[in-house]
Amino acid sequence: MTDTRLGRALDVGARTWWRLVGRRVDLEGDQRWLDAPTCGPGPVGASWLTAEAERIGGALRDDVEGGGLLSCMSVLDGAGFRAADLDPTVRHFYEHTARWRMEVWAQWSAMFQPGGELVSRLFGRRVQQLALPTRPLDVAHGMDSRVVHLVDANGEQRAAGWLRTLSATGEFVYSGCYSARLLPGSDQPSVHVAFPLESGNVQVFLRPSVQADGSLVLSSPSGVFGGDGAYVVVRGGGGEAYATRVPIHERFHVYRDHRGVLRTDHQLWLYRALALRLHYRLEPV
Repeated sequence: MTDTRLGRALDVGARTWWRLVGRRVDLEGDQRWLDAPTCGPGPVGASWLTAEAERIGGALRDDVEGGGLLSCMSVLDGAGFRAADLDPTVRHFYEHTARWRMEVWAQWSAMFQPGGELVSRLFGRRVQQLALPTRPLDVAHGMDSRVVHLVDANGEQRAAGWLRTLSATGEFVYSGCYSARLLPGSDQPSVHVAFPLESGNVQVFLRPSVQADGSLVLSSPSGVFGGDGAYVVVRGGGGEAYATRVPIHERFHVYRDHRGVLRTDHQLWLYRALALRLHYRLEPV
């Protein structure tokens, strides 16, 4: 079996598995909060952007100087968060992400590193999506990023595509769609990140909070279906869709250190076991 045929078989098998373990959802009705971009066969990269702009009846804006992941952090204001309390530098990063460059370091726990390498080889690097770095040298030359806005018919930002590639090779690491979204029954908007895949996506809803020093914490804790956390959504050929909550939990801490340098500590757990730590140093361009 060729590598291409093996890859296709793995992709079909994965989608079949998620349909079996997931629940049927109505993405145009009660579960509209899970409606997010997908893509067609082949590498993901930036391929989903044009189709998503057409789907929402809008357009792409790749020429926004200093474009941010969110148009304004105040779109997250709610019962547990006030953008006015944020450190101005942290706020600037999210509202003007394209004006920042990053260096990144990755450290896997010994127990999870072989599994992370396997997933990256079989899926991440092949489909150019969620290709988590598994070795320190993978990101030794840093990561490049590009921000593209998806705007509606009135020119208002509906979401932002954040494309991150390895500086040394140009290979995609992440290709995500960022917006603010209110979960059912919640009075606190979440940061919504969708990673498009063929006929589906991985989505994360992150709960924002401001610390006493003005730093930002985004977390996806454990909980029930419909709450902040990580989800896999698969679409079928007949228009049906299936979703399941997965036991992956994340925490981002975005802060200025004692020298005034903006940094991010990112932790990823599988169930209650810490699997991966990522550290970002962020510098204005």
